[in-house]
Amino acid sequence: MITLTPVAAEQIRKSAAESNSSDLPLRIAAKRESDGTINYGMGFADQHDQNDLSFNTEGVTIVIAPVSLELIKGMTIDYVELEAGQSNFIFLNPNDPNYVAPEGIQTSTEHHL
Repeated sequence: MITLTPVAAEQIRKSAAESNSSDLPLRIAAKRESDGTINYGMGFADQHDQNDLSFNTEGVTIVIAPVSLELIKGMTIDYVELEAGQSNFIFLNPNDPNYVAPEGIQTSTEHHL
């Protein structure tokens, strides 16, 4: 399962509209680094493979390559203000060895893959 918070979904839709990508799905990718941590990528996908997994959450269509699925299963994507005036997407992923569950993060609907 992957969770997308309503705030993250709103920012994704806003970014899609600003980049004329509203009709494109959001691709989420993950790769394990040599030290065991996970590196994430996210962007609007103008192409997808027939083996990609696709689902809709919070009004956002997400595609994921099967090779990334095990690395991001159970992950939550949120959009938070990390410093005054600076907001960023964060990946809350219990599969990452450096993951520490933050207190007070509210999540939205969960979707099973």
